[in-house]
Amino acid sequence: MATLDVAAIKADFPIFKRTVRNDHRLVYLDSGATSQKPFQVLDAERNFYENHNAAVHRGAHLLAEEATDAFEHARSNIASFIGANADDLVFTKNATEAINLIAYSFLNATLKSLRGADLPPGSERFVLAEGDEILVSEMEHHANLVPWQELCEKTGAVLRWIGLTEEGRLDLSDTSFFSERTKLVAVTHQSNLLGTVNDVTAIVKLAESVGALVFLDACQSVPHMPVDVVALGVDFIAWSGHKMLGPLGIGCLWGKSEVLSTMPPFISGGSMIESVSMERTTFAAPPKRFEAGVPMAAQAVGMSAAVDYLNDLGMASVAQHEHMLTEAALAGLAGIPGIRIIGPENSIDRGSAVSFVLEGLHPHDVGQVLDESGIAVRVGQHCAKPACLRYGVQATTRATFYIYNDLDDVDALVAGIYSAKKFFGV
Repeated sequence: MATLDVAAIKADFPIFKRTVRNDHRLVYLDSGATSQKPFQVLDAERNFYENHNAAVHRGAHLLAEEATDAFEHARSNIASFIGANADDLVFTKNATEAINLIAYSFLNATLKSLRGADLPPGSERFVLAEGDEILVSEMEHHANLVPWQELCEKTGAVLRWIGLTEEGRLDLSDTSFFSERTKLVAVTHQSNLLGTVNDVTAIVKLAESVGALVFLDACQSVPHMPVDVVALGVDFIAWSGHKMLGPLGIGCLWGKSEVLSTMPPFISGGSMIESVSMERTTFAAPPKRFEAGVPMAAQAVGMSAAVDYLNDLGMASVAQHEHMLTEAALAGLAGIPGIRIIGPENSIDRGSAVSFVLEGLHPHDVGQVLDESGIAVRVGQHCAKPACLRYGVQATTRATFYIYNDLDDVDALVAGIYSAKKFFGV
């Protein structure tokens, strides 16, 4: 397992050549929101537009062939990154759309069933009856909560949730939440607020015992640790390209082939059809069934280049590097009077999102002082308001570390917090 050469890595990222706020170097600690992009990704996307730009899966000319080949190579490469087959990977515009794709597949199957429409064999598991249950957790990002709330309101299903311990872990001491009415369990792999890495194996085992599908929000895990979907045993995962060095505007949904093949589509139109007449339409096999319209080919190529970059580093090395930074950050913050970590206070089963509150100061004030020193952090509820409420905080300051951060950045964060305390006289 190689040690990351952070200086060499930073040289690949043009944004680190600039300075910010009174000519300070940029200390970017907001990769949990979006990561920075290396030249390799920017060049790949630009090269596509300059040399191969065409609508994929359309046209018989050379550019269309090249664009299609580049797009499908990207699909295969990205799928391999998570141990998957290319045909089981669906491109979406982001992870939120991927989650909504699943939610609307449930809704569409339910509505068609109510009207007596014929459903493909296996689609009945997407039909929700009054009183059926969807199970989430109290630490979910709004993207993995609001779509399920909406689905329950539309279908009469009931939303239930797994609570959290004081340490920021899922409270699985009571497993009665898993019942014969549970149709879907939707949880995060790694919390974007707490940093907690959940025990997916335990969750899958409980879900399988009641015949429920499992969706895993992997936005904070796929960019930061080795992920193998076969080993995880879940039915779906989703994540975003922009959090793993890739472009904005592209996300991924992976699903087991036997599950995807029974799902009704979300968005309909061109390219996702098998045959069309004025009377009826039949749909293509996955993944094309879920990719209506002209797809985001350039973004897929850019995301594939991001996969190559991370593969060259080695995901085990990426995870080890972040673990080292997280341990250093937790230790440094623990020494600051008035600091409260929101989430696990040790690095066991924990990722690199470190959220905290500082007694006597609002997180926005802390963030502003840090920004004046060139330190970019996230402040607010981080689209995880229920978890904030669970721990009695209105907002937090959050630092998230990645491959281009080092111990100097951790030291800068700690020093910046002391500066905030001094500035406000706390």
